[in-house]
Amino acid sequence: MQRIASRLDQVNRAVGAFVRWLALLMVLVQFGTVVLRYVYGISFIFLSESVLYIHSALFMLGAGYTLLVDGHVRVDIFYGALSERRQALLNVVGAALFLLPSMIMIAWFSWPSVRNSWSVMEGAISVGGIPASFLLKSLIPAFCALLIVQGLACLLRDIALYRDRTLRA
Repeated sequence: MQRIASRLDQVNRAVGAFVRWLALLMVLVQFGTVVLRYVYGISFIFLSESVLYIHSALFMLGAGYTLLVDGHVRVDIFYGALSERRQALLNVVGAALFLLPSMIMIAWFSWPSVRNSWSVMEGAISVGGIPASFLLKSLIPAFCALLIVQGLACLLRDIALYRDRTLRA
């Protein structure tokens, strides 16, 4: 199970290695937009909209990597006091009952909108903006797929950890 989980981790490691550069790109584009607007009095809608696209891609594609490195928000009321084995059991229950089903449902219900957007090659959000709303909507199923991949990796790892009898209960 550990080998399969490690293979699944590689997907989000690769995506994370790419996506982290989007943060720098977003800062540079935003900085350029501000300089153009306030120093030169020039404004381009597509530049402002590109910050939205980059920001969306950064968070939607980076969610799986965030789960991989355990950087997601956790309400830690009881979790920290649990043994490692019970934490693994709680993670298994959380992934099986909440994470995976919710990602499947979001992907399922968003797919018609994404498909329709691609079929008409949906254009810009604003006049003069980036004519690629279909790409923005495609981030939704990509987000779900990356979280499902990482959720399965975490699930396999936590099942193996729970089954490890050398850990205290």
